[in-house]
Amino acid sequence: MDILGMSALMLGTFTGFGLLIGILFGFFGMGGSFLVTPALLVMGFRSEVAVGSGLAFVFGTSVIGALRHRGLGQVDYKLAALMVVGMTSGIEVGKYVIEFLSALGALDLFISVAYIGLLALVGLITLRDARSESTDDEDGVASRLQDIRIPPLVSLNGGSTVSLWIILAVGFGIGILSGILGVGGGFLLMPAMMYGFGVPAAVAVGTDILQITLSGAFGAFTYAQSGYVNIPVVAALLGGSALGARIGAAATGLADEDDIKGYFAAMLLAGSLAVASKNLSDPLGIDALETVSIVLILGSALLVSATVVLTSVRELRAAEDPSTGSTAD
Repeated sequence: MDILGMSALMLGTFTGFGLLIGILFGFFGMGGSFLVTPALLVMGFRSEVAVGSGLAFVFGTSVIGALRHRGLGQVDYKLAALMVVGMTSGIEVGKYVIEFLSALGALDLFISVAYIGLLALVGLITLRDARSESTDDEDGVASRLQDIRIPPLVSLNGGSTVSLWIILAVGFGIGILSGILGVGGGFLLMPAMMYGFGVPAAVAVGTDILQITLSGAFGAFTYAQSGYVNIPVVAALLGGSALGARIGAAATGLADEDDIKGYFAAMLLAGSLAVASKNLSDPLGIDALETVSIVLILGSALLVSATVVLTSVRELRAAEDPSTGSTAD
């Protein structure tokens, strides 16, 4: 029996995959395109359809996640709007960089090295911060940026104040990288807001998701106009992610901030290894490395999402346990 033009097995597979990604999306604020698009490519979908369907899924999921984080008071609208302005300008510059590198014949090598390096760098910085016991941020990047008092100054959720021009400059830089790498920039935006502007992790996730909603809407509309969105696949993915995004968003209010950073770092480091493994597969003639790449991406996603759920359940039980005194009032 076919449902939405798919067998029950395929429908269940896409729905379960959507649930998995929805949890990660709600918890970390990453778009999920780095999981959905490769998965569709492996399953035999055309590249344009894989990218277009991935963008449509990210847009739909981000709307759900943004509404949930809005309800939890974890969205800084002012910061999201300014980052969109900066990123939009940066993406345009990124297109010109792509054309320049393509003319030199160095585009593929540059993108591969940039992916591996950025994922590893941000992952290691986040992991170091998560494992650090020090809470003194006097010499941190956030404090240094906040010391640059070029007016006008913008007050952000969490109490920090940052120059408007610093926010636009950071958004512009991330936009250039997004334009070159063809990603939403979520894995760069979240640490930039945490470590650059001093925004609390939960607010950084919620604001990141709102920004992804705006940029995802534009991308999905563009691809849909050309008929590159597979509606049944996107509908099945969204069906699962609708629940997953709510679970992930709720978990940000339960998990320790250092736990969020640690899980995020693990995902980025696994992603770096996966991209490196995939790119070494062809030159070395080892097909197994491509399989290792897929296992790293999907395995880390499954492991981290399961950890998020189990950690949240444990925190809820601890809060309801009268012996802890957490519910005394």
